[in-house]
Amino acid sequence: MPGSRILALDYGTKRIGVALSDELRWTAQPLETFERRTLDRDIAHIVSLVGTHEVGAVLLGFPLQLDGREGPAIQAMREFSTRLEQGLSVPLVLWDERMTTKAAEDLLIAADVSRKKRKGAVDRVAAAILLQSYLASLEAAPAVDAWPDTQSDALTVDTSHEVADHHRSSAGRRGRPRPGRLSSR
Repeated sequence: MPGSRILALDYGTKRIGVALSDELRWTAQPLETFERRTLDRDIAHIVSLVGTHEVGAVLLGFPLQLDGREGPAIQAMREFSTRLEQGLSVPLVLWDERMTTKAAEDLLIAADVSRKKRKGAVDRVAAAILLQSYLASLEAAPAVDAWPDTQSDALTVDTSHEVADHHRSSAGRRGRPRPGRLSSR
C-alpha cells in the first residue's frame, strides 16, 4: 500500500539527489545523493527507496531552460522518466526544476559549507528545494467542498485558507508564481 510521503529526485548525468517529505507533506528533507551507475541499477535503487520510506508519489525534476524551452538535458531525462515510471508502483510527477541547483549552491555557500562538502550535498539539497516548491503548491491549491449545496449543481470552493493567510507562500520573490506541474501519471 502506498504511503503519504513524496520522494523527490534531482536528476543529473553523474549523480541523483534525493529528498523526502514528512508524512503530512509539510516539509522536505534532503535524504541522499547517489552516484549514477546504469539505468537499471538507478531505477532499482529508487524503487527500493519508495518501498523503504513508504512513498506515495515520486517527484522528478524537469530540466527546462530559463525561458521555458526544453533543452538538451531533456532527452536523457525523458528516457529515464519513461523507464522509471514503468518500474514504479506509485505516480510519477514531473516538476519544473529551474534554478534549484543554483539555489542549493547559494544556500550551502551562505551556510559556509566547504567546496568539497558542497559537491556531495548540492544534489540532495536541490531535490529538497524542488520538493518544497511542490509541497507549497499543494498547500496553495484551493480545496473543493465534498458536500455540494443541494440547491445548486456546482461544488463550493473553500477559500478560508487563502494563500495570503499562510506563512509559507507559493509565490517566489517579487510575487512571481512558483513553477507548476508539467505532467503526472
